[in-house]
Amino acid sequence: MIPEKQNIPPAKWLARQNVGFTLVEMAIVLVIIGLLLGGMLMPLSAQLDQRRNSEAQKAMDEIIQALIGFAISHSATDGKPYLPCPNTNNDGNEGTRSGGGDCVNPEGMVPWATLGIADTDPWGNRYRYRVTSAFSNSTTGFILATPGDIKVVNAATGGTNVATVLPAIILSHGKNGLGAYNQAGGTNATTGASADELENTNGDASFVYHAPSPTFDDLAAWVSPNTLFNRVVTAGKLP
Repeated sequence: MIPEKQNIPPAKWLARQNVGFTLVEMAIVLVIIGLLLGGMLMPLSAQLDQRRNSEAQKAMDEIIQALIGFAISHSATDGKPYLPCPNTNNDGNEGTRSGGGDCVNPEGMVPWATLGIADTDPWGNRYRYRVTSAFSNSTTGFILATPGDIKVVNAATGGTNVATVLPAIILSHGKNGLGAYNQAGGTNATTGASADELENTNGDASFVYHAPSPTFDDLAAWVSPNTLFNRVVTAGKLP
């Protein structure tokens, strides 16, 4: 005989065996599960953001290599290398040039079709591209003494230089996409953008780049003049 059943009427013993969770106990369990799931959502969201940031940075590094490859494989009228113009009509090809070989627009979208690279960042927007005119002239190519006119600072106001005299720069406007060129070829609104983010959309040759913050999620990569010069010299494009 099972000890627990001794001296217990059969009906009461069966009732005791069938007792489950009360409504209060179920509510407590659901609350605990909800808290656990809620605690997991933030880390998962942060992991997704980090993964997309890494993907964007890797893509921009590949764009930089494609730009250098373009310079190595293209010769201006004078035989010197040059960089492509930004795309401005959303067809993926480099933009139009003036009669003198300069890009009509020094800033626009990365010419993804010309370079053979991905057309959008992980958030579905185009990559922004600005090039120094002296590096992108198809009549008079650049030489080892050609200076870039693009600079990167760590704040729109009162910032210090991060990089200067750059031939070209690439940007992704990050998760919020404020001010980015979109897939339709238009420009996203800048409502709510910080001063640092606005600096990256105002059309001048100064850009901001620093660690991500609640008010800044732009990503950037740039063509280093030393790297560019070294690669074209190694390829025999410049003495």
